[in-house]
Amino acid sequence: MNALQAMSRQVFGFRLAMIVLAAPSALVNASPGVGVRLVGTAVVVTFMVSYALLRDWERFGPLLLRHPSVLAVDTLLGSLLLVSAGPETTLAYVSVCTPLLAGIVYGWRGAACFASLQGLILLLVYTTLEARSGASLAERLLLPGFCVITGALGSALRGLMLRFGEATEALAETRARLAAAEAVAAERARLAREMHDSLAKSLYGVALAAEALAAGAGRPVREQAKSIASAARRAAGESRDLLTDLRDKEGEELDVLDELASRTTDFTSRTGLPATYRTTGDRTTVPVPPAVARELLSITAEALDNAHRHADATRVEVSAGVDDGVLRVTVHDDGKGLPPGTSLDALRGAGRYGLLGMTERAATLGARLSVVPAGRGTEVRLELELPPSVGRSGQGAA
Repeated sequence: MNALQAMSRQVFGFRLAMIVLAAPSALVNASPGVGVRLVGTAVVVTFMVSYALLRDWERFGPLLLRHPSVLAVDTLLGSLLLVSAGPETTLAYVSVCTPLLAGIVYGWRGAACFASLQGLILLLVYTTLEARSGASLAERLLLPGFCVITGALGSALRGLMLRFGEATEALAETRARLAAAEAVAAERARLAREMHDSLAKSLYGVALAAEALAAGAGRPVREQAKSIASAARRAAGESRDLLTDLRDKEGEELDVLDELASRTTDFTSRTGLPATYRTTGDRTTVPVPPAVARELLSITAEALDNAHRHADATRVEVSAGVDDGVLRVTVHDDGKGLPPGTSLDALRGAGRYGLLGMTERAATLGARLSVVPAGRGTEVRLELELPPSVGRSGQGAA
């Protein structure tokens, strides 16, 4: 729209230039006395109107866009040049600016309307001054034909400028998205470097120190040291997996059912708390992108750790499967359950962010997470609607 306004303003500049160039010739050829004064008055009035519109376009431009009648009044004022100087003079060509401007501002409908109006005015002037002008039919139709051509030209310019504006906006949006994507990629790379240089190495160092302590300590200390070493190595492995996810966002898909079974077995060997896993639904495999698998496994791991650390559970059951295109994962323990009145705000205030983090991870995936009492104990339920391509893959035998 700014380009259209700038082009409309240039039309008035072009009309001013034509008036300045053609006025001397029209004044010289005008009849002495009254004729010269009429032509001079018409030139001054048309020039001042055009100059005011050009100078204060910011004020008159929006008015012209909203009210075509303003351009109609300008057209009638411009007809003074035709009547006073005559349609055969150079000043008459100022009239072609009106349909050009109408095409730019209002489109082809406005161009057709004002080209017809300007052409009608020209024909009326020719008819009124027929005896004085002595113009042939072809000469009379020349200026109305120019009005039609300039109207079509203005409409075409409007279409081109609008399409150019849309293309410019699309290009700017694409550049913004590319810049955002590059910023995200740079931040992911930075996080990966920082984690590799600090967290991962520190965890491996803790694991090595704990193993060294276990080798030369008594049995109680040895057991604790082995537990610390195992936990540190597991955390280091998870951090390395996260590094891989950061470095390669579009990695190979992972079978989340197989990963859940593996994590459940590892949980039992690490904590000694019996945990069983079973597959439900009609799918034997559920391949998902690494980022999705990472969030699902983190939620499940947090639920298992909560059962071990806080619930005083004696056993945990993990189930997962796809039913009607929805992946359902449940973690059920037989522990003491959540205290009455437990809420996310209360947990946040107490500095316990495990359940809050699970909820945020589920929201990131667009999944539904619920933590509900289930008999004696607690059940964590996660439901994630899978895309159709994932829902059709990995079907078991009928």
